Amino acid sequence: MNFFGLPWKWFLRFNAHAQLLPVLESGEETLVGGQAVMEGVMMRAPHSYAVTIRKPDGSLVSDSFPVHRVSEKYPLFKHPVLRGIGTLGQAMYLGVKALRFSADIAMAAEAEKQGKPVKEDGRKAGEVPSWAMTANLVFSFLFFIALYKFVPLWLTTQLEKVAPEIHGRIAFNLVDGIIRLLIFLGFLYLISRWEDIHRVFEYHGAEHRTVFNFESGRELSVANAQQFVTWHPRCGTSFLLVVMLVSIIVYAVIPAETFWAKMLVRVLALPLITGLSYETIRFAARRRASLLAVMTAPGLWLQRITTQPPSDEQTAVAIHALEAAMELERKQGGELVIA
Repeated sequence: MNFFGLPWKWFLRFNAHAQLLPVLESGEETLVGGQAVMEGVMMRAPHSYAVTIRKPDGSLVSDSFPVHRVSEKYPLFKHPVLRGIGTLGQAMYLGVKALRFSADIAMAAEAEKQGKPVKEDGRKAGEVPSWAMTANLVFSFLFFIALYKFVPLWLTTQLEKVAPEIHGRIAFNLVDGIIRLLIFLGFLYLISRWEDIHRVFEYHGAEHRTVFNFESGRELSVANAQQFVTWHPRCGTSFLLVVMLVSIIVYAVIPAETFWAKMLVRVLALPLITGLSYETIRFAARRRASLLAVMTAPGLWLQRITTQPPSDEQTAVAIHALEAAMELERKQGGELVIA
């Protein structure tokens, strides 16, 4: 059985990874950060991108290219709130690109094992066609809207019928936010039981340890990186929890009375919530003793699920990706900023 041109198991695997993109990525355009992908790691420097994948035969394959900061290319995105939308939008774009590269490598390796020939259009056997990639991303976005916007709103609306005390705008959106958070936590826990995703979480841990190693100023090596913890304050997991807290406030402020009006607000307000959440994270990072810093702490706790201790081989992949990004950054004359 095929879905959008992919075997059903690949369809499920790819969409699981797509749903986790905000959890796995680090969106900050002035710092070194990265993202875990299928059997590999993407690393990002201010003006450089590199992704390294370990193939089934143990060899490494990499891709890298220069990138421009959104704020440099479009000065509008230098302003508060807007800079968060631009930075995280670019991070998601690069994350999808890295995910596709890793999916192509994995599927091509599987096709090669089965002896499938090269396609007539020149694509390697097993490569994901562009239309199938687009269809999968659209499905992933609709799934996200259904799971985190429609379902919590519908459940809260049903609860309101039997518990009139939550009719007020603040109480309603607080209950809606709690339900959304419980769904998110349940989804993370269940998907972490999947072996493929558990390996991604190990690569996520490798990415964090490698970034910590770089930030420490010590020589970048597997032995040094393995000494660090796997949870990092700039992780997308922490960001998503802040998004959920900020969304409760935004939904309570914007007036909407009917079910579909509330649903429309939940979709259209996504950029605003993203920008405000980004500013919250920036503020907390600079004032770690503040109340906002306390808000980001649960994200570090949750990374006990989304990051797992990596093997030496997985950490070596993350280091290879970071070294490739750093080398390209140096060639461009860029300055690597340590947080």
